[in-house]
Order: sequence, then structure tokens, then C-alpha cells
Amino acid sequence: MKIVVEKNEGNERLDKYLAEKTAFSRSLISKMLDANYIRVNEVKEKASYKVLENDVIEIDDGFLLKTNVTPKQMPLEILYEDDDIMVVNKPSGLVVHPGSGNYDNTLVNGLMYYTSNLSDLNGEERPGIVHRIDKDTSGLLLVAKSNKAHSILTNYFQKHENIKREYIALICGEFPHDTATIDAPIGRDPKDRKKMAVVANNSKEAVTHLKVLKRYKGYTLVSLVLDTGRTHQIRVHMNYIGYPVYNDPVYNTKKATAFGQFLHSAKLDFNHPITNKPMHFECPLPKEFKSFIDSLEISQK
Repeated sequence: MKIVVEKNEGNERLDKYLAEKTAFSRSLISKMLDANYIRVNEVKEKASYKVLENDVIEIDDGFLLKTNVTPKQMPLEILYEDDDIMVVNKPSGLVVHPGSGNYDNTLVNGLMYYTSNLSDLNGEERPGIVHRIDKDTSGLLLVAKSNKAHSILTNYFQKHENIKREYIALICGEFPHDTATIDAPIGRDPKDRKKMAVVANNSKEAVTHLKVLKRYKGYTLVSLVLDTGRTHQIRVHMNYIGYPVYNDPVYNTKKATAFGQFLHSAKLDFNHPITNKPMHFECPLPKEFKSFIDSLEISQK
């Protein structure tokens, strides 16, 4: 895998930069750096190295990290599968990959139980994981089974080519415009390092396109397409413009239920990494989301 540092992406720690650009954790990246599986401009660097524009970062395939991650039987809704990829409908509440002490109840555990044929480019900690969605975000997730497919799909995401994801969200307030584009850089919230925010310094370009689907009293149902894939991008941008995602426990000041934010990865379009065939998938709203929308529909009659 090869990554070229783009304009305005410099001056960030190497481990942090790669954690945002790939599905690797920072701890795994540090181990790969120590083992010389990651090189910058053909030179071994430390995790603290500050990346520069046009730096060429090469990541060797085949680094396996032995962890306590074990297969676990769980219900999986697999919408498509072949020898190279899978498309999964992830439920709200399920973490995508192990981390922060959770090594037993993640999508990865379920995938490992379902099949032993998952790409190993991310090591045993995140087999098959090409991209992520938040724990309480539901919907479509693309999984790589072969290393070749994984490498090509990673390139799609890095270049924002041959792949398009559309989200459905319920936001608080009645958004006045039919369409909008939010172009505001995102970085760590200087007041709370566990959160992201729109900030001028140490941030990265983030662009979200919004389209209103329907307005309700006090709420708006919207479609969202991303030009970039920053951490918590939709949730941060919606909060930034004053229309936070409903039931968001982090970026909405109102009390949230256990279901979490009403944000759903509804549509996925991409070129198959091996056949180049156009692929299209759609996924209905989860029942909690749909039931709340139905109650809003009834209240408007």
C-alpha cells in the first residue's frame, strides 16, 4: 500500500496521520513502524515523525499482530458476498473493530466466526476492515476478503474515486434550504480531545453535501454525501451549522437514548475492485429510526 501526503496534510504525527488514513490503530502502526513494515520516502521513521507534503509512505503487506481477538457467533446481515468482498448491514450499537478494551463483541469478531477468508493487511486486529462507521451509526459497510481487493478499495477511499456513500440523518430543527454544502475543516476539539470540531488549526479539509428529504415540526430528514471522510464528519458538521443529528450522545446537547444518533449509511456505490463492475446497494432504516419517522408523519396529519 502506498500513500502520498497531500497538500494541507503535513505537520502531523506519522502514527496519527496513518490511523486516520487507514483502518490501522495507532498502537498497531507503532508496532509496524518498529518492525520496519512502514517506511517514509524509503526510510524507517518513528511514530512521532511529522509528515510533510509529498512524503511517500509505503506499508508492506503481511504484518500479523497476535491479539486476544477471537471469533464470536452473532447475527450478521450480509447483503452481498463473493471471493473478494462482502457488503454488510451493520446495526446501531455494534463496534466495527476491537479496541479500548473491547475485544469480544465487535463486527470483526462476528466476521471471524463467519469466515476465515478475510484480508490480513490490517493484521489480525482488523481483518477485512477497509473503512469504519461509528458504533451508533447503522448501515452499509464494505469488507475486503482478499488482500488485492483490500488494497484497491483503500486506494478508492484515499483518492475519493470509484466509490460513493450516501447517509440518511434526522437533524434537529427545520433546515430552511433545500440543499447546502458545508465546507469546514475538522480537527481535534481543543477543549475535549475525545471529540472532533470545526477548527482552524491542526485540521483537515472536510466537505459535506446536504439535501433535504422532508421537513417535520422541529426536525428535518436529510441525505448526506461526503467528499471527505473525517472522523465524525457528519455529526460535527451538523452540529456546527446548528442542526445536530437527533439523539446524538456526543454532539447534541439534548439527552440521548441508548440507540444513539439517527444516522444511517443508506446507499453505497462503487466499482468492484477486481471486475470493475459498477455495484449499487441500498439499505432501509433500522426499526428504531423508521418508527420515530413514522410517529412524526402521524403527528403532522
